[in-house]
Amino acid sequence: MGSLSTLSLPLPSLRMQALQAGPSNGPLVLLLHGFPESSESWREVLPVLGDAGFRAVAPDLRGYGGTDRPKSGYDIDTLARDIQQLARYLQPDRPAHVVGHDWGGVIAFHLAAWHPETVDRLVAVNAPHMEVMVRNLRNPAQLLRSWYIAYFQVPWLPERHLSKQGGAAVARLIRRALVNPAQVSEERLARLAGNFSRPEAASAALAYYRQAARRLLFQRGSRRTPRIRAPFRLIWGKEDDALGLELTQGLEPWFEHPPQVSYLPGVGHFAPLEAPGQVAALIREHLSVSPGAATPR
Repeated sequence: MGSLSTLSLPLPSLRMQALQAGPSNGPLVLLLHGFPESSESWREVLPVLGDAGFRAVAPDLRGYGGTDRPKSGYDIDTLARDIQQLARYLQPDRPAHVVGHDWGGVIAFHLAAWHPETVDRLVAVNAPHMEVMVRNLRNPAQLLRSWYIAYFQVPWLPERHLSKQGGAAVARLIRRALVNPAQVSEERLARLAGNFSRPEAASAALAYYRQAARRLLFQRGSRRTPRIRAPFRLIWGKEDDALGLELTQGLEPWFEHPPQVSYLPGVGHFAPLEAPGQVAALIREHLSVSPGAATPR
């Protein structure tokens, strides 16, 4: 399996660090991580796509890992523009394939909706379309699952909790969500936890949730989300304890092509960590099938 290299990318908005696999002239696939992770989450997926001929690049998102951590810019519009700039920097002559897990999926949805010229194919992994998520927050079961979003609005306390003891709470959070903990080594968890060992790093990650809450409270209804024209596949670990299966349903109004949904039984929320082979195979399949063609569910 191909090796990984580290990139340092001077984008107009910030300097971004990324992991890369595959030929530099291959079709570009951007893999966006979630909370509380980093590009490390895609370490086992990247080489599979690279060996298939894609240029697979997984950045540390704004505020995470080796990427710059500015004081501001954690609203969804800016986060999506970061990825638009990344795509243009790496492949200026054509759109990129974009894959996102968790918060990375939220950014990918926003990018595909508001900057359609940037996205060729779209994949989300255990990430809800925000219109569907907002609709389901009326569901008491999902509201209970999303309790942590309210907790993250509290000043300074979540930062302290996540960053103390070298980010140990991050490792515990991820491990508790795994159906098959043996699939993820303590070494990998330690690398993810280390990214949160300083309160300012935790603050940057929590700013995603805080900015999203402000948007929901003060900007809701100010503009209607455009339908996404990129062919779309949703990959969903069925044992997700934070996001209910109802978030995988009723997607059709938000897409021009019929969405494809692929479920992973026995897999939890952190599917790229827990089931990288299955996730990579489904991504590769989606990027290789003609739009509109029938694919297995």
